Amino acid sequence: MTTSPERLPLFPLKTVLFPGGVLPLRVFEPRYMDMITRCMREDASFGVCLIAAGEEVGETAVPHPVGTEARIEQWDMAQAGVLNLVTRGRRRFRIEDHEVERDGLLVASVRWLDEPPPVGVPAAQAELLPLLRTIVAELGERLPPPHDFDEAAWVGGRYTELLPIPLLAKQKLLELDDPISRLEILQKYLREHGLLPNVA
Repeated sequence: MTTSPERLPLFPLKTVLFPGGVLPLRVFEPRYMDMITRCMREDASFGVCLIAAGEEVGETAVPHPVGTEARIEQWDMAQAGVLNLVTRGRRRFRIEDHEVERDGLLVASVRWLDEPPPVGVPAAQAELLPLLRTIVAELGERLPPPHDFDEAAWVGGRYTELLPIPLLAKQKLLELDDPISRLEILQKYLREHGLLPNVA
């Protein structure tokens, strides 16, 4: 981990973003409009965290301690006062401390989590790939490249984001450091829900 924490503005949401994931956002609250404007001007990022308590709009929500850095890839303002963004997940982080600014924006001191070196999808989980390839193809521009079907963390992240798994379960999968363990859990879920053939 880094030797000292970094400051990162946070966007608490009722969603879980993984590294490599694509997250469209519709931004209209002044605090987040200002945050996004600052990020675009400074070529900076912000953090996406699942809300532990509170709501996306209004009073500052309480975030779960582990989230993912988000970088802005596209933006437009089709109507005045509303920003449409496409962001992509980068690194995971853990919140060490946070403060609420006068406008209600949450700013945290974070430490980046160590990521294991890239590892391929094991043969035991190779059956996950055809279904994911089909889903990604059907999503088209909603999940633009790069795609990395050979990498276990990328495959696990996309499945977790796409499947109708409870948000707290998605959060636990985000916090899991071992990408192979994540694939094993997802494989079991898919099999239990009839999306993969049962093995004798």
